[in-house]
Amino acid sequence: MTDWLDRLDSFIWGPALLIPLLLGTGIYLTLRLGGLQFLKLIPALRLAFVDRSEKDADGDISHYAALATALAATVGVGNIAGVATAIHLGGPGAVFWMWVTALFGMASKYSEAFLGVRFRTVDAKGEISGGPQWYLKHAIPGVLGLVLSIAFAVFAILASFGIGNMTQSNTVAAVVQDQFGVAPWISGLVLMVFTGLVLIGGIKSIARVTSAVVPAMIVLYVLAALVVLALNIGAVPGAIGLIFTDAFTGTAATGGFAGAILAKAIQFGVARGIFSNESGLGSAAIAAAAAKTRHPVRQGLVSMTQTFIDTIIVVTMTALVIVSTGAWTSENKGATMTSEAFSVGLPGEWGSIIVTLAVIFFAGSTVLGWAYYGERCAQRLFGIRSVIVYRVVFTLVVFLGATTELATVWTFSDIMNGLMALPNLIGLLICSGLIARETKAYLQRDPDLRNPPPGSTLNGIQEWENIKGN
Repeated sequence: MTDWLDRLDSFIWGPALLIPLLLGTGIYLTLRLGGLQFLKLIPALRLAFVDRSEKDADGDISHYAALATALAATVGVGNIAGVATAIHLGGPGAVFWMWVTALFGMASKYSEAFLGVRFRTVDAKGEISGGPQWYLKHAIPGVLGLVLSIAFAVFAILASFGIGNMTQSNTVAAVVQDQFGVAPWISGLVLMVFTGLVLIGGIKSIARVTSAVVPAMIVLYVLAALVVLALNIGAVPGAIGLIFTDAFTGTAATGGFAGAILAKAIQFGVARGIFSNESGLGSAAIAAAAAKTRHPVRQGLVSMTQTFIDTIIVVTMTALVIVSTGAWTSENKGATMTSEAFSVGLPGEWGSIIVTLAVIFFAGSTVLGWAYYGERCAQRLFGIRSVIVYRVVFTLVVFLGATTELATVWTFSDIMNGLMALPNLIGLLICSGLIARETKAYLQRDPDLRNPPPGSTLNGIQEWENIKGN
């Protein structure tokens, strides 16, 4: 089974399928949107962190809360263990390809969030529901749209138990046991109870927790990384140079590192980049759809900043610490490599303690974000009554992940990520004309994102059905 999963993972994330599709879609959308992610990044950050919300707009949570929920789901183990794994398998050059994936992925993230708001709907409980499981159905006519939407929902539910649950709780249990000697079942039980209590309140409860925890944990982690880099400043220029040179040449064997060819740097850089920031997966569109906003462009731009924060800031900090301290040449991998890097860079036990705390908070918040993604997709397939069943099962699996050996779950998570991305990327390409046209029209009226239009975004589906009908 392990061999079969490895072969399937290599094919999905190989040069014949997802790597060119992800990068190609991001590049294509960047061109169609006129480099939107570069031109509107500053106004988007202001809207997310300064303005934060739109009064009297339709939706369940604010711009900022939607972004925090999406960040909670993405700033997780991938930023600590995933970066180290990419470097371990592909060399320092893999980091460069994570950056490339993120920069073009910002256009993909914008587009899927735009569609998430544009085609969102209201469920039987009066809550907002949106994402690829809905916009693929409503934006793409006929059987194709229906099949793509169902496929996405199925793969997203499966992925939520992998990337969003078992890998997170397992990593927490492992690092807490290594650092503090706590048995995995205790960590699993605590994380399971915490998850269950938060999920009772739905998206508003999740948003309250993530809005408070996510910014604090990111700031503390980045500050710790900056301290390491400041104490080791002489090695930083060399680390940056190594990342750029190895991105195009591959990496020779050194220390405990076995060496990597260029293809491996690209493959693992792209794969772990997507694992980290989820651009192109469509998952963040589910959180974006719940935002209070009067126009999809506004929340699309806010959601776009998620990829920038996740990869260009947090991933870069982890990567520079690992490469500049030389930890990447050791025999360690995953979170252990990152912990070693911080331990080398900081005095005493502070390095390993900081990484342990970061894993706990990053992974715990990721579990909450993905629980919401999974329940919205369950609701799409099985109706509103399935949500409570999903929450119970998801909460129990948190404990299972913490107490079970997960030899193949990381590979399974990579596969589900890829299978999620496929229908979503197809949908983004098909809907690119709609996205570009409505984005251009809105930004001509409100280029600085300071004058939201009056009205509602909840009639987007009916408007589109009328357009298609005519």
